[in-house]
Amino acid sequence: MRIGKSFWVVLLIGAIMVCGSFSAKADDAWIMRPMEKLGRGITNVAFSVFELPMKWTEVTNEKGGLAGLTYGTLKGVCYVVARIGVGVCDIVTFPFPLPNCPDDLEDVGWGYGPIMTPAWVVPVGKDWNNFIYDDHSIVNPAM
Repeated sequence: MRIGKSFWVVLLIGAIMVCGSFSAKADDAWIMRPMEKLGRGITNVAFSVFELPMKWTEVTNEKGGLAGLTYGTLKGVCYVVARIGVGVCDIVTFPFPLPNCPDDLEDVGWGYGPIMTPAWVVPVGKDWNNFIYDDHSIVNPAM
């Protein structure tokens, strides 16, 4: 009996749904940390282009408009390339912990933590005009 491609696709989707249904408890960290790393890698590759406007705005606020136009563009292109490289590394190595990437950024050792900081392309504090995150949808970590 020959197993077709559609069977493997359905099996893969089912496995992703089962893995995604786990709660983020401490005993489920063995599956949730690699899934977060995979999601971070996919996000960094797919949305790496957002580094350009992020760096334009950052450099313009620090050094002025002309610097934002020239240096901000060059800095943004470098960060786009770095995000793509880090994202591909996260995608390829998501099942394995890496050295100097602890889960807690103040810790040391091996882990599933980010290779580059900020870990995501658009961090919560740097969102311009609530473009990605709505102020009402962000959960306060102090609560």
